[in-house]
Amino acid sequence: MNKLSGKVAVITGATSGMALASAKLFVEEGAFVFITGRRQEPLDEAVRSIGHNVKGVRANSGDLADLDHLYDVVKQEKGHIDILFVSAGVGDFGIPIGAVTEDMYMRTFDVNVKGTIFTVQKALPLLGDGSAIILNGSIATIKGLAGLSVYCASKAAVRSLARTWTVDLQPRKIRVNVISPGTIDTGIFLGVPGEVKDAFVKNIPLGRIGRPEDIAAAALFLASSDATFITGIELFVDGGTAQI
Repeated sequence: MNKLSGKVAVITGATSGMALASAKLFVEEGAFVFITGRRQEPLDEAVRSIGHNVKGVRANSGDLADLDHLYDVVKQEKGHIDILFVSAGVGDFGIPIGAVTEDMYMRTFDVNVKGTIFTVQKALPLLGDGSAIILNGSIATIKGLAGLSVYCASKAAVRSLARTWTVDLQPRKIRVNVISPGTIDTGIFLGVPGEVKDAFVKNIPLGRIGRPEDIAAAALFLASSDATFITGIELFVDGGTAQI
């Protein structure tokens, strides 16, 4: 317990699922957490569910003005950041290459790539030396998944950014790592028939769909002093799906 005592964390896209579970765990471990979301009502509900040591800031990660506002709030209230978890992401599924549109491409890359770049860039003045940056990847970084070409490409770009930033930020000893989830039981599965879930499970060596708490535990590890000699990695939390 208290692996993050006194730390200040920012987690984007944290109104539900994996990022919300991570925010809850970070607070349990002693951190003060700023969370973001695009819509105020889910953001307020997420803040209520965490309960204390949390501040919600409405922000679209693809909007640079929103990011400026986020970091203005962080600077005014805490003055620095120890942990940045860039979790906000979007994707259109089941879209073959012939059906890809410019709007879909722009929406995906605006949040997943542009948003990641500028969420990190604009945080740099507040990030202390030796702090931790965690980027949200996906098994899509190394898998060819039908109907997911734009999403897969955006997540591969995120993985590449982590490698480069590991070198760029080396003088400041800022660690940059990627968490790449597999199939996780989040809102995407609401209303999905049991037989469809069972089909997913057949491709997971550990025999179950992942939980948001599985991702939170991995994020805590990378954010904490347990990982002070780990940087530049892609940590797959996928039950073995992309490993065999």
